[in-house]
Amino acid sequence: MSDLFSVKGRVALVTGASRGLGKAFAKTLAAHGATVVLSSRQEGELRKVADEIVREGGKADVAAFDVQDEAKAVAAIRAIPQKHGRLDILVNNAGINLRKQALELSTDEFRGIIETNLVAAFVVAREAGRIMAAQDYGRIVNIASVMSILGRATVAPYVSSKHAIVGLTKTLAVELGPNVTVNSIAPGYIITEITEALQKNAEFSAMLEKRTAARRWGKPEDLSGALMLLASDAGAYMTGHTLVVDGGLTSVLA
Repeated sequence: MSDLFSVKGRVALVTGASRGLGKAFAKTLAAHGATVVLSSRQEGELRKVADEIVREGGKADVAAFDVQDEAKAVAAIRAIPQKHGRLDILVNNAGINLRKQALELSTDEFRGIIETNLVAAFVVAREAGRIMAAQDYGRIVNIASVMSILGRATVAPYVSSKHAIVGLTKTLAVELGPNVTVNSIAPGYIITEITEALQKNAEFSAMLEKRTAARRWGKPEDLSGALMLLASDAGAYMTGHTLVVDGGLTSVLA
């Protein structure tokens, strides 16, 4: 059974890997045998993560690029199989958020979130998908959100982009099958840098614990099992699916 979840010998690209969930995803894949290519705009931070992985016995490389710079993103992704021989796994994680009432948002602010969270995610998935289709094997894991299912005030562009990621996942799954699977993980509220403000909000934290069957915030390691399922041969017959990992948040009526 452990072999079914192994990614030994696989090459994985993780975007947004300098911190938070991206860093956790990268370390999980490396711990299970993958060579992990770390990507974000922050090359210095990526190298620190790569060093951590190597110290822990894993294999890591750095490919620093801004996902919004299409030319650089395309060049960096196409260079991966040239350097490492193949590209087997993509964790399409890079994303940003902006909290503001919809009526106060400028069009440029809305567009900026969509460009990073949806358009750039499409570009990265398209380029990785081309490589995977040519080698007749691949696992694309898009990072969605419980906001792919729910709506919430003050995050209209984020909610819109994450709903769209689910649709993109389904369409790519159809087009890239049968040997390339495309799925998404929809995390609930996880303790990372991006949720620091909410973690410090006592009222919000109390609400979250009441609304979540697990009665707590999620931790990055709570997503490891879902990632390994979708990134390995264990998930070979799963595609076009969004796997919700939220401690029961979207199942609880409170």
